[in-house]
Amino acid sequence: MFRPLNILSTGWHPFPNHSPQRLPCSCSSAGNSIWTHPFRNTAHRFRRSRGRLPPGRSWHISPESGITSPARKNFEKQIEAGLNFFKEDPLLSQPGTQFHYSTHGFTLVGCVIEGASGSRYVDFLRQNVFLPAGMAQTQFDDRFAVIPYRTRFYDKTESGVVRNADFLDSSYKIPGGGWLSSAEDMARFEVAMVDDKLIRRATRNLMWTTLKPTDGSQDDYALGWGSGIENGTKGVGHTGGQQGTSTAFLIAPEQRAGVVVLTNMEGVPADKLARQILTIVVGAPGNKPRP
Repeated sequence: MFRPLNILSTGWHPFPNHSPQRLPCSCSSAGNSIWTHPFRNTAHRFRRSRGRLPPGRSWHISPESGITSPARKNFEKQIEAGLNFFKEDPLLSQPGTQFHYSTHGFTLVGCVIEGASGSRYVDFLRQNVFLPAGMAQTQFDDRFAVIPYRTRFYDKTESGVVRNADFLDSSYKIPGGGWLSSAEDMARFEVAMVDDKLIRRATRNLMWTTLKPTDGSQDDYALGWGSGIENGTKGVGHTGGQQGTSTAFLIAPEQRAGVVVLTNMEGVPADKLARQILTIVVGAPGNKPRP
C-alpha cells in the first residue's frame, strides 16, 4: 500500500474523486462506494467464500471472461481476472463500518494504480518499489516459467505427512500476493521503509496508524499494514499464506530493527516466530529507540 500512498502524498491520486475514466478494464463496474476503503479492509463487495476452490483443484475461468485455463498459461489480464471473482457480489458491510480482511481488497487498489499510472501493476511495482529498495531477487511468480532457485512448496496432511502443496496460479491476485522474494530482499524492503526511501515520513506514519471501524470494534490493522505493541515495542508488518507458503515480516521503527520469516510450508506459525525473534533483537544491549 506504500505506492498508492506515495501517489497521494505527491498530490497525484484518483482516490477522492474515484473517477471511472481512470480505471482500466472492468474495474469501474465495481462502483464508487468501495474505492476509499480497500487499504483498511473496511469495505468489500464479495463474500469470503467466493473465489475459493476445494483442495486439489486448479483455477479455471469461465470462457466468457476471455481468459484461458491456468493449466495452459497465466491469466492474461491479471487485475481483471482477480476482479471477475467478486465484482458482482454485494457488499458485506457499508464502507468504513466493519473490518473484513481479504486479499481481494488489494485487487481494487491494484486496479486504481493501473488506471492512474497507465502502467501494468507489475511494471509499476518494479520501477517504484523493487528498484529503489534494491530488491533484485523479487519477481512475479510465474508458475509456468522455469525460475532459477525457486523453492518447492509443501504442506502437511492431518496425520503429519509432508506432501507437495496444491498447485496455484496466483497471477490473478498479484496486488495482494503471488510474488517470489528472498529474506535478503525483504530485509532490504524493511530498510527502505525505515530510511524513507519509498515514501515520505509523514505518509509512512499515516500508513502505520490503526483505524477504527465505525461499529466501535477494535482491530490492529492500519492502511495495508498490521500495527501493534509487543512487550512494550511498537511493531508493524504483515503476514502471508497460501498453498505451500507461510510468511511474516515485522519492523520495530523506533529501534530500526526488523525480522523476516519466509517458509515453504503451509500452516507454519511464521508470525509467532517473527514476534519472538523481534523481541530478542530489540532487547539486545544498545538497541534503543532512535530518531
